[in-house]
Amino acid sequence: MNYKLLWQDTFEKEGNLDPDIWTIETGGHGFGNNESQFYTNQEKNIFVKDQMLHIAAHKEAYEHRNYTSAKISTYQKKHIRYGRIEVEAKLPKGKGTWPAIWLLGENNKEVGWPLCGEIDLIEHIGRRPGQFHFSLHSKSFNHRKNNHLTYVYEDLSLLEGFQIFSIDWDEKQISFYINNKLMATFKKSTGASVEDWPFDQPFHLMINLAIGGHWGGEIDDQIFPVELQIKSVKVYERSES
Repeated sequence: MNYKLLWQDTFEKEGNLDPDIWTIETGGHGFGNNESQFYTNQEKNIFVKDQMLHIAAHKEAYEHRNYTSAKISTYQKKHIRYGRIEVEAKLPKGKGTWPAIWLLGENNKEVGWPLCGEIDLIEHIGRRPGQFHFSLHSKSFNHRKNNHLTYVYEDLSLLEGFQIFSIDWDEKQISFYINNKLMATFKKSTGASVEDWPFDQPFHLMINLAIGGHWGGEIDDQIFPVELQIKSVKVYERSES
């Protein structure tokens, strides 16, 4: 399959994010997972420096939470439907960290989760170091039902330095990669409804560093501050040439 670059962010401008691509989302309601952080727009939680994006979690009292972090989204700015998405990232270590690079259906606010669909390009929880999770969630198949489509790959060395996490996505399937090595492929079944396979519509990209919660688990307060670092985000569309 041939691809051509649709858009990218290589974080070359010091300071703030590109507002034509990203929105910083704030809040601390636990996000359905009883997460412990409050997502802020504080400069110490999210900034661009040394040609990379830094999402930094801190132990500090903020509103009703004891930790701060950050979350960004391309919602209503850059939507994606099919193609290849590549993110070069260095994931944090330490118990309680829960970095996620994922996509959510652009219609989330209209139809809600999980009907909108979710593509987890990569998730990692610090209490299980070196386990990398790739998942799809739909109304029929999701983690609340404990039947979501998921694959776990284990390699502790991938926490050292930057890795390229990517997906190839078309009308028939979604494939997940680390450093261009195929991890898993999930295929659309014959006759699948939108409740089974909502992945034929536009999605937006999300990047965040959660702390604790039902899945993130116990938090080691000695690790803070801790960072999720992103060198580049690249989105490609299919090309006939």
